[in-house]
Amino acid sequence: MENKMFCYQCQETANCTGCTQAGVCGKKPEVAAMQDLLVYVTKGISEVTTRLREEGKEIKLDINHLVSLNLFTTITNANFDEEMIVSRIETTLEKKKELINQLNNKENLPEAALWEAKREAFEAKASEVGVLSTKDEDVRSLRELITYGLKGLSAYSKHANALLKDDENVDSFMQKALSKTLDDSIGINELIALTLEAGKYGVSGMELLDKANTTAYGNPEITKVNIGVGNRPGILISGHDLRDMEMLLKQTEGTGVDIYTHSEMLPAHYYPAFKKYSHFVGNYGNAWWKQKEEFESFNGPILMTTNCIVPPKDSYKDRLYTTGAAGFPGCKHISGEIGEEKDFSAIIEHAKKCAAPTEIETGEIIGGFAHNQVLSLADKIVDAVKSGDIKKFVVMAGCDGRAKSRNYYTDFAKALPKDAVILTAGCAKYKYNKLNLGDIGGIPRVLDAGQCNDSYSLAVIALKLKEVFGLDDINQLPIIYNIAWYEQKAVIVLLSLLYLGVKNIHLGPTLPAFLSPNVAKVLVDNFGIAGIGTVEDDIELFFNEEKGKDNIITEDMTIGDILRMDSGIAAILMNSGMHCLGCPSSQMESIAEACMVHGIDVNTMLEQLNSHMNSK
Repeated sequence: MENKMFCYQCQETANCTGCTQAGVCGKKPEVAAMQDLLVYVTKGISEVTTRLREEGKEIKLDINHLVSLNLFTTITNANFDEEMIVSRIETTLEKKKELINQLNNKENLPEAALWEAKREAFEAKASEVGVLSTKDEDVRSLRELITYGLKGLSAYSKHANALLKDDENVDSFMQKALSKTLDDSIGINELIALTLEAGKYGVSGMELLDKANTTAYGNPEITKVNIGVGNRPGILISGHDLRDMEMLLKQTEGTGVDIYTHSEMLPAHYYPAFKKYSHFVGNYGNAWWKQKEEFESFNGPILMTTNCIVPPKDSYKDRLYTTGAAGFPGCKHISGEIGEEKDFSAIIEHAKKCAAPTEIETGEIIGGFAHNQVLSLADKIVDAVKSGDIKKFVVMAGCDGRAKSRNYYTDFAKALPKDAVILTAGCAKYKYNKLNLGDIGGIPRVLDAGQCNDSYSLAVIALKLKEVFGLDDINQLPIIYNIAWYEQKAVIVLLSLLYLGVKNIHLGPTLPAFLSPNVAKVLVDNFGIAGIGTVEDDIELFFNEEKGKDNIITEDMTIGDILRMDSGIAAILMNSGMHCLGCPSSQMESIAEACMVHGIDVNTMLEQLNSHMNSK
C-alpha cells in the first residue's frame, strides 16, 4: 500500500510523515497506524458479540463499554499516546479470545475476529487494515461514513455510561454495524440503509446522554457565564465529560483552587447542580484550536477529559493532564474506570503552586438554551414567529477550527437579518457567541444549547416547533441548516438529522472529503446536502426567497453556487457526465469551465438547468 495512510483529521489520503499543517491533528504515522489496528480489532470483537447475541447469549456491560471506549479513543484529537492505544489493542484481543470460546458456531468468522498476535506483529498488521484496504471507492466511502458515525455514537454512549446509563439496543447496533463493515458480500444499497440506520441510533444515543446529564445535574438553565478571572490559582477543564467535572468540583471545594471551563466544557455552567460551587469561576478562552496561546496564559494545570487535544507546547506540557479516552505521551494520565471515583489530588496540588490565570478578556456570555429551557419559551417564540418578529432560525451548530475559511461563520452571523435567530451547539459557537447580536423581544439572537453532545436539543426543538405549528413536514419550518463541519462526532449528528427527515443541510467550509462522488450524489439527490458559498450569496440564497425563485443560471456561476439553488440540479449535472460534484475544487469551477473540461456544450447545459429552475 506504499506508505499511504488516511488522516482522521484531514479526512484525506496522503503520504503521511506526521502532520505539520496548522489545524490538523499532529498524530505521528505510527500512532495513526495503531488507531487503524484498534478499529480493526474492535470490528473483530464486534463480529463475535453480534454472533453471541444471535445465539441468545448476553453481552456484559464491560464488553459494551470496551467497544465504545475503543472507538472514542480513535476520535480526532482524543489520544496521541501510542502505548495507551497498543494496550487497548492487547486488552481487546484478550477479551475477544474469551468470547470466541463461548460461541457455538465459529464457522466463517472473518479474519478480524480470528486474528491474534503479540505487539511485535502489530505494525505489520496495521499496514494491511487501514482505510485503503477497501479497494472499491464507493464501498470504502460508505464504510468510513458508517465507522465515523459509530465513533460519534460511541462518544455519546461513553459519556452516558460514565453516569451509569446504558442502552443495550444502541450497543448491540453499534457492534452489529461495525461487524457489517467487514462483510464484502454487503452491497452499496445495504450499506446506504445501514448508514441511515446509524442515524436512527444516533438519535437514541443522544437521547440517552441527554437523560443521563439532566437526571444527574438538572435541566440546563439560561445562564450568564463570566469570562474574566479571579486572583486565586485555577484548574482549567476541557473536553465533554460532566462526570469528570463533578468529581473535580467536589475534590477542589475548600482547597483555594478555582475551576474554569474551556471550549466544549463551557455548557457545564448551565447545569443547576454545578452552580452551588462558589469556586466554579467561569469560562477561560475560546474553542479548542486556541489551546497553545490560552493554555500558556492560564498558568495553572489543564485537565483534558476527552477530545480535542492540540499537541502541547513545552512551556505548559508539564501542566497538561489527561483522563478517560484522552491521552498524550509525556503528559500525566489520571486513571479511573466507569463507576470509580477518580483521584484528582495530583492536579489539585499542582494548581496550588501556580500563579492565578492571566486575564485575556472580561465580561459575560449567555447560554443554557437546551430543549427544556427553549420549550418553556415556546409561546413567546411562536408569537414572535407569527408576528413576523422572527422570520428564520438558523442552525449553526458544529465545530470550530483555525482555518481562515471558517471566519465565514463569523461574517455570516454578522450579516444575518435582524429577524433571524441562531440555534447552536458545539464549539462552532465561538465564531459568534461573543458578538453583540442583541435580542428579539427579549429572546437572544444566539441560543446556545450546549456541547456538540447536546445537538439532540436542536432536534427536539425543531420537532416541537413542527408540532406547535401543526406542520406535516419538519422541512416546512422556518429553519435553515448551515453547519460547520470538522470531526467524527459531526458525522453522527448529520446522520441523525437525515434520519429525522431534515433536508437541504449546508456543510462547510467544504463537503467531507471522504465521500466518493457517487455517495455524495446520493446525499445530494435524496437529502439536498450542499456546501457553502460566499456570505453574500448564501444570505441571498437563504433569505431572499422570492428573488431566488427567479434566478437565471449563467455560465459564470460556479458549480457550488448552482448546487445550492436546488437539490434537483445535481442529477442534471451527473446525468451529463459531471461525476465529481462532492469535490471542493470542482465546486469552485464555473459552469463554462466544467462544461469545457467534460466536453459538454455550455449553451445546452444552461438550457437544461434554466428549464428545470423555471419549471419549479
